[in-house]
Amino acid sequence: MVARNVSTRTLAYVTDAAIGLLILPFNLAHLGTTAYGLWMLAASVTVYFSILDFGYGGALVRFVAEYRARRDAKGLNEILSTLFFVLVAVAAAAYAIAALIAFNLDLFFKLTPEQADTGRAILLIVAVNVALRMIFALYGSVIVGFQQYHLNSVTSIVTSLMVAVVNVIVLLAGYGVVALVAATTTVRLLAYAVYRLNAYQVFPGMQLRWRSVRLNRLREVSEFGAFMFLLDWAYKLNYSADVLVIGALIGAPAVALWTPAQRLADVTLRLTNQLSEAMFPLVVDSDAGRRAERLRRIFLQSTRLSLAMTLPIAGGLVCLARPLLTAWLGQTFADTAVVVQILAAVVVIRVGSSTASIVMKGAGLHRRLTLLITFMGIANIALSVALAGRLGLRGVAIGTLVPVGVIAIFGIFPMACRRVGVPLIRAVRQALWPALWPAPIMAGALLLTREQMPATLLALALQLALAATVYFGLFLVVAIDPAERHEYLRQLRKLLPRRPQLSVAT
Repeated sequence: MVARNVSTRTLAYVTDAAIGLLILPFNLAHLGTTAYGLWMLAASVTVYFSILDFGYGGALVRFVAEYRARRDAKGLNEILSTLFFVLVAVAAAAYAIAALIAFNLDLFFKLTPEQADTGRAILLIVAVNVALRMIFALYGSVIVGFQQYHLNSVTSIVTSLMVAVVNVIVLLAGYGVVALVAATTTVRLLAYAVYRLNAYQVFPGMQLRWRSVRLNRLREVSEFGAFMFLLDWAYKLNYSADVLVIGALIGAPAVALWTPAQRLADVTLRLTNQLSEAMFPLVVDSDAGRRAERLRRIFLQSTRLSLAMTLPIAGGLVCLARPLLTAWLGQTFADTAVVVQILAAVVVIRVGSSTASIVMKGAGLHRRLTLLITFMGIANIALSVALAGRLGLRGVAIGTLVPVGVIAIFGIFPMACRRVGVPLIRAVRQALWPALWPAPIMAGALLLTREQMPATLLALALQLALAATVYFGLFLVVAIDPAERHEYLRQLRKLLPRRPQLSVAT
């Protein structure tokens, strides 16, 4: 089940990432840097609206998994019914706040009156999607809690393809950014109905009724949700505030220059972090069942595999950043190569410590995790603001890297080791080192071939594929022992289609 969930989630993100990377230069060419920057700036504002659910969206996954394990359908329906009506109220409040910001956008960012008008229209449209997503996230939590990720993944793939088609049609027809945002948002809203159907398929006994609302259920979820709220807020400070800092201190055109670098980092993160995210229900189940050895195995194996999945891609971005940006978007964006390299390092640290964060969140250390991530977020904002004036976009990227590295290496990872009962030295030796040491050899291969190959997207893709082959060859053949290699290959074989068995009549 874990292999299927991870593979389908990864396929969904590969599809979304490929479409996003292909459509970005098309959008930039048809909209221009200013209009595109306004779109990304408005989208970044709405990122923060998700924290207005007070952590209930994140908490629901845990309670769905827990009550499913207890086989308590009545209690689960009471929790879902209570949270449904709470989220409806929260969504209405979120849209009201979005409207307030939209009509005062020029007070927060360096915008001309014309840019403010366009940004206002974009924000009001995008906020509709954000508000409804809060409500329909409940159905997604049911699917995740029942460990049926593949249903969401299929819906996500179809939605991404439809959004891309609509995007191209609207721009080729000569419409501007406001019409584009309205059209693509409509497609995303229609997809929410499918997520609802998926949830009822997974949990046919789900009943969202006003008479099932219980105040004690709200208190139960709120005790955990309060920390998820603070944690979500802290994560937003760390990983979504950069665009706001750039918009406030540098301007909308700089946002357009930053966006490709951030997009590459986000794609790498989303593609390679699926395993640790899929572990959350298993961590909760292991902790609730007091299965200490299983929890240790999840921590060590998931950390190692997560790192092994991200290092070939992130390492490739570090080595090939400048030729990649030149071939993808043109010479104008080549100077942001150093931003790509810094953000790629951030991704490696985040993915390497992601399983540790999941263990802390799902196994009783969510309070400490919240404190660490909050401190990281505050330091990130302060350092980014301080360096933006001196170093520009590079300073904003450094302001993210330093706090993330310090907190992950000296806080999150050691605390998770203590929680699962694994000495730090053993965790480094078994979880980190096997994934880390093949990376410099892979990087050397990339640097050797970089000057020999033409700077085209096809040639760069070939270089990355060859480097990844070198990395995974070393990882599977040398870095891990034969028993682990056999288990990994066995899990991969489960994902391959099987030949039908032919019966012979006698």
